[in-house]
This record gives sequence, C-alpha cells and structure tokens, in this order.
Amino acid sequence: LQSRRETILCSRQASSTLPPQRRAPLAMRCAGLACVRARAGAAAMGSSRCIAASAPRRAIFDDITGTIGNTPVVRINRMAPAHVNLYVKLEMFNPLGSVKDRLAKAIIEDAERTGQLKPGGTVIEATSGNTGIALAMLCAQRGYTYICTMSDSFSTERRKVMRMLGAKVITTPSSGGGTGMVLKARELAEKHGWFYANQHQNPANPAYHMQTTGPEILADFAGRRLDYFVTGYGTGGTFQGVGRTIRQGRPECKIILSEPTTAPVVTSGEKQDRTDAHGNISDFPTKAHPAWSPHPIQGWSPNFIPKVVEDAVDLKLVDETVLVDGPEAVSTAIDLSRKEGIFCGISAGATVAAALDVCRRAPEGSTVLAMVPDTAERYLSTALFAEIDVEMSEEEIEIARSTPSAILE
Repeated sequence: LQSRRETILCSRQASSTLPPQRRAPLAMRCAGLACVRARAGAAAMGSSRCIAASAPRRAIFDDITGTIGNTPVVRINRMAPAHVNLYVKLEMFNPLGSVKDRLAKAIIEDAERTGQLKPGGTVIEATSGNTGIALAMLCAQRGYTYICTMSDSFSTERRKVMRMLGAKVITTPSSGGGTGMVLKARELAEKHGWFYANQHQNPANPAYHMQTTGPEILADFAGRRLDYFVTGYGTGGTFQGVGRTIRQGRPECKIILSEPTTAPVVTSGEKQDRTDAHGNISDFPTKAHPAWSPHPIQGWSPNFIPKVVEDAVDLKLVDETVLVDGPEAVSTAIDLSRKEGIFCGISAGATVAAALDVCRRAPEGSTVLAMVPDTAERYLSTALFAEIDVEMSEEEIEIARSTPSAILE
C-alpha cells in the first residue's frame, strides 16, 4: 500500500506543472516504484521477472484537446549510422495522429480569446488533410461547424476521417494546387462570414510551437548533445516555432530544412510573388512558385512559400536545406515501419531520409533529431501502400499450407 501511494504521488508530481528539470527525476523514480510493485506482484505468482510498466502520465483529462503535445522522442537503432545518435519526435502520438493537432489547438484558442470565433460559429480552412482532421476534432469537441477545402489529389481516407468527425469537405480541382484550395476557402469565408483559420499566415501557429514543441525538445535533451534538428514544412509552424526556440536555447544546434527534389522553393532562393491582380502586395500568393512542381510528399511544400516559412527564412533559421525525392521518402517510411516499428507517413519518411543524409556527413558522436509528423494510416490509398497487398502472397500461402487445418482455397 505504501508503495502504491508513493507511485501515485510521484506520478501526479511528474505530470504536474513542475519545471522539466524536476519532472524528469520524479518520472524516473515513479517508473522505479512501478517496477518494484510489478516485481512484488510477479514474485507472488512465483516469478522473479519484472513486468514492464507504462511510463508515468496524467491519466485523466477534461477533454480530448488536453492530450495534445508532450510527444515522445525515440532513438533510431537499426537504420542510423553507428557513429551518430539519431532520434525522432513522434507527433503521431497526438490524439488525431499528427503534429497539426497542435496547430489546430493554437488557432482555435487564439480565435476564441480574440473574439474572432463565437460559440456555435463556423471555421473554414484549406488543407491537405492533417490540419483539417485536427480542426475537425477541435470543432467537434467545442461545438463549432468545420468546413474544409481540399484538392482532390490528396488521399481519400483523409476526407473520410474529416467527415467522420462531422466536417464538410469541399474538394477543388488538383490543377489549382494549394493556391486553388486556399483561394476557395478565402472566398467562402468572405461570402458567409466564417472564421478563416489562415494556417499559412496565422502567427498563432508558430507561436504555439515556440511555447510547446520547442521547449519539449529542450527539456528532453537537457544535459545531452543536440547537434542537428531536421524538419520539413507544410505551413512552416514547426519549422519557425521550434527553430526560434532552438536558436535561443541551443545555439550550437544546426537547423536543417528538407524539401522535395521537385519543389525546391526555399532552396532556389527565389522570393514568392505576393502581388495580387491589382498590383497590391498580399500575405497570400495568388501564383504558384516557379521552382515548384508536383511531388508525392503529401503535407509538405505547397505550390507557394507560406508567409510563416518566408518569415523563418528571413530570421536566418535555416543552416542547410536537403532535398529528398518521392521514392526515397516512400522507401524510408517503409523502412521505419519494418526496421524500427515506427508506422509513419510519407512526410516522415522524407524528413528521416534527410536526417540520414545529415547523419552520414556528421562528425562522430553527433546527435540528430528529426520530426515525424504523422501516422501511415493517412496514406492507405497512396504510393506508400502501392506494394502492400490485401491478399496472401505465395510465401504466406506456403506457410498456411504447412499445417493441415483452416486452409483458404
């Protein structure tokens, strides 16, 4: 009983508002107490093995949005070169499976605080899927209506997930790319008086990452080396927010930005044209960037440079850009599943492919951290699963026939 009371007390303290430097030792103590208790239970059953215990966490939340953030950092063991330490931050541990849960919470709560979003209001946003899913979750939980505009080139399962969450999905022609679906969202917002989330320009997006994702990384690597931080970008919120935090807290860490080989819009050095049809300068570009061409890395690099990304580049937050092609992104995501047990999407494969390139060139003993934005379940209808069959392979049939029962003919 005393051990149980100590474990509960330790868990509460470890998940409280204590500063990270005090939280980590408490968490370790709690895990140790849990192991002691598990060993005692095992001994009672005649075993001396310590039963694995879950890491301490807060167990009860007021609503689903309270579970956003504090995602784990995991070491890559089988894919990384032996002379470096490669870690990934797994954002699929957010409740709806992607880093965009953070963005959605940031934008909705900022709109509520500033009075832009009233009870029972309607939210609209253009998205490749993850932001839309996250906003659909937030709107469902808080009683708002959510409408998404989305190019018909993106995976169909994303539309289904959003509609499952109660959202309305307006598909736009793929020929218009990202600018087309954004233009549609802006038109609808203006016509109907809906709140436009404006993820590519909204300062609440990078601000939230600067307040949460960045400090989480600093806390996790306190007392450890952190030589390189590798990320891609969609809106640029993670890139700018975490980048600013790392520049302040770990200035020795190099920030690596990865882009598709066929869409090197930042790498090109060419500014985004933000002139509208009347010759006025706007935050939102009406034309595609000339260095962009289609690529299969959904969620990465729209056909324009988002204002959040442009501001981050102007802040000198990029030490190096690394280009990744589509097939390499897909193959790396598959390797992460099959060699590390990390079930992630194409954008994660692309980011880790860039990180592996950094690892191969990094000095011995370097530590590299890469972002893993989402889960592979968002990509069932894409190139990621193109070679994953539903029916049994010849090898599987042979295994099935190796014993006499339950053979499917």
